[in-house]
Amino acid sequence: MFLKRFRKSKPSTDAEYVAAYRATGDLAVLGELYEKHMELVYAVCYNYLRDEEEAKDAVMHLFEQLVTDLRRHDVQQFQPWLHSVARNYCLMLLRSRKTHVMASLDDTDRDLLDQSGKDESATPVQMSVSDEPDLEEDLSRMEACLQTLPFEQRTCLTLFYLERKTYTEVANLTGYDLKQVKSYLQNGRRMLKICMNK
Repeated sequence: MFLKRFRKSKPSTDAEYVAAYRATGDLAVLGELYEKHMELVYAVCYNYLRDEEEAKDAVMHLFEQLVTDLRRHDVQQFQPWLHSVARNYCLMLLRSRKTHVMASLDDTDRDLLDQSGKDESATPVQMSVSDEPDLEEDLSRMEACLQTLPFEQRTCLTLFYLERKTYTEVANLTGYDLKQVKSYLQNGRRMLKICMNK
């Protein structure tokens, strides 16, 4: 009976799918929503894990994570939220193998993007949605603060910390010299933390 009603008023937008799943817990609804974004999730996972099979496994694990996470969190913008969830899942996986990005940073960079106000070494890319209930809000604030930074600082921060590029790679991609890259990172990090602590 419900299936017939669902088919008559099938969700058409991400927001409608999320609302329908939160209201019913129907995995078929969640499955349809997830299928629409599966290529994005795979691309994000492959970008971090660099292995096709591991990326495919991550896609399946992430669906299982969404089963509970979407019931607990009122997600307004599903695609950006899902992108963040996938990115954080992969980074947590890498961290558990002791190959995460923070291993390559020097001591002065370890406090980048301090979100929690409790742990100076924590960054938004190291926390999973399951571990941090307010992660979506934190990530939204971080994204908003990034947009307030000058283009050069925003670009360097994104490439170095979120895309895991080295100083040299950032310099090659942007055309800035190494001294400029380090300066943009230092100043951008300071301004970002000020913005996020407001």
